[in-house]
Amino acid sequence: MVERTFIVELITGLQARPAAEFVQKANRYSSSLFIEKGEKRVNAKSIMGLMSLAITAGDEIKLIAEGPDDQVAVDELIAFVSK
Repeated sequence: MVERTFIVELITGLQARPAAEFVQKANRYSSSLFIEKGEKRVNAKSIMGLMSLAITAGDEIKLIAEGPDDQVAVDELIAFVSK
């Protein structure tokens, strides 16, 4: 299992189109992926779950992955929101 807390640097945060792209990327991995913001945890492969967090630029979130490709998934998904 890999857990990493980071700050979202993407100017638009994870709203609408960036959220859809994030979910598409997340679904490429076989690992279970979750995002935590505050006390709320959602499936990172669910657009509705991700949108419910209302993640904006500067928010601190945690990405949790468990499975055979967990490290790669975390590295690539964090790179996506850090551009």
